[in-house]
Amino acid sequence: MATDIRQVLDSMEHALKLQIQANAERRSEKAAREEKEFKEKLMYAFTSKTELESKASAVKGSQDAVRRDQLMALMMAGF
Repeated sequence: MATDIRQVLDSMEHALKLQIQANAERRSEKAAREEKEFKEKLMYAFTSKTELESKASAVKGSQDAVRRDQLMALMMAGF
């Protein structure tokens, strides 16, 4: 009788250990997946920011060129 109870307890302990291990593996996989998603979002945000800065720089360059041309036209009109 004591041997039967011991086997049941050992079996329950083993099943519990397997369940805990499976849960830990699922949490680990979920954390890895979330980290990958976060890195992808971060890279997307960085790319978007870089694109916006590039476009802003192009617009600023165009504005600077217009101002330079206007200044040159004013200077030439004075001569």
